[in-house]
Amino acid sequence: MNDTSAVDAQKCYLLDTSVILDDPTNILRISQENTNAVVITNVVLGELNSKKDDIRSEAGYMAREFFRLADVAFGEPIAAIELPECVRDTLDTKLCSNDRYYRLDLNFDRSLHGGEEILIELIIIHREHYRVANSFTEAKGLNDAKIAEIADDYDLILLTNDMSFRIAAEIQGIPTQHIRNSSVEDPDKIDFSYTYTYSDVPQHPTDIEHHNFNQLTFVQNALSSTNEMYETGIQRHAFSVNHNLEWCDFDKRFGEYFNDQLVRPINLEQKFYFAMMTHPQNYVTVVAGSTGSGKTLVALQAGLELVSEGIVEGIVYARNTVTSNDQAAELGFRKGDEEQKMGYFMYPLYSAVNFTIEHQTKRSIDARVEYTGNTNSVKRENATENFMKKYNIEVMDIAHMRGTTISRKFVIIDEAQNMTNATLKLIGTRMGDETRLVIMGDSGQIDHPFLSKRRNALVTLLNKAQHSNFIAGIQLRHTIRSNVADWFDKNF
Repeated sequence: MNDTSAVDAQKCYLLDTSVILDDPTNILRISQENTNAVVITNVVLGELNSKKDDIRSEAGYMAREFFRLADVAFGEPIAAIELPECVRDTLDTKLCSNDRYYRLDLNFDRSLHGGEEILIELIIIHREHYRVANSFTEAKGLNDAKIAEIADDYDLILLTNDMSFRIAAEIQGIPTQHIRNSSVEDPDKIDFSYTYTYSDVPQHPTDIEHHNFNQLTFVQNALSSTNEMYETGIQRHAFSVNHNLEWCDFDKRFGEYFNDQLVRPINLEQKFYFAMMTHPQNYVTVVAGSTGSGKTLVALQAGLELVSEGIVEGIVYARNTVTSNDQAAELGFRKGDEEQKMGYFMYPLYSAVNFTIEHQTKRSIDARVEYTGNTNSVKRENATENFMKKYNIEVMDIAHMRGTTISRKFVIIDEAQNMTNATLKLIGTRMGDETRLVIMGDSGQIDHPFLSKRRNALVTLLNKAQHSNFIAGIQLRHTIRSNVADWFDKNF
């Protein structure tokens, strides 16, 4: 469905169940603050009700979200004369004479997005006996046929994300549209880095709108004695901040005065990434990169620097503990106490911690300060535990974030590509004052059966970062990995 600005006439939309299961807030978008009429049938209501008890699927969650909205809504039966004009004036009076109507005023709270609460009118058409049921012979599709019957009798635009339903409806002459509020096309093409050439003094580009923390590289060109343009080899790097250039002197930033206890970023992407996470004006960073790009390791170094400088009081690492295609992998099915169970899911953090310990060991005057030995696993485990206590590093199950507020911490959220937008919203609303949040993941590693490369929390946030000055985004495309890992990444 295309967004409508000023419209000459009210449009009437009949929603299929798939549109609400995509996101109940689609109702708000479609209604456009009651400019358009939004209608569902009792069939859709029944399908939503049948899914709300499914606690394992995203569809179940979305169904429950719809009923949470409906639970606090004001509702009442209405007569045909009280229907929105575009519904009332186009209905077939003979075919619709026995239909009944109900109006729900859904309360959408937009305060988190700078708006106010708004009541959206949702019309429910109840039909006791559908004509199509008398002649329908297919094993599946009866509910779709019933919804199409209402769309036809009331001359409504059918909104559905079910392609087979769209085709069947359009064959009957019913106008259809689709809406996927959270689908991001071409997520791999999302980028925040730009390269420009300059001759004398680099200037902030004006041909494209740059948002805060876009990464800009300026390559100097000069004329040779034969009037041929060539690159001088001089490059300068900057963030775009409030439409101005903020220069990044990476040679100085990561040179001899860089804290030797930390692992230095080794390429340009990682340097931008580190500088972005430790920037005093940045509180939310979203980063995408495959295994070997340094997402977790560099984030840990940034958190350690912020802890050492007293900007935050500790580091929190949280990662999805549910791989929805494997029930036995859920936290509750693992053996051991909670700390042991969490350990199964925290290998990326522990790997980064151990790498940092080994780095510090090589540079420490007294190796015992950070590391008690590497000859057996017990000593290594003690070293990891001591390190995490020293820097106040804790691991957390995302499911336990509900009802908590995390303040003055550096929070790393891993595996965001396996999270729904609802889960990411839960995380974001738990962040308190002075907390820095890093959301990371790899859109090529989708394990969640209800998500896809185009529909997950990571790509949603990357997409939002393209148009926001509040969220800093970066793609880590350079990876350091074995030939075996690289082959499997590119060929599967």
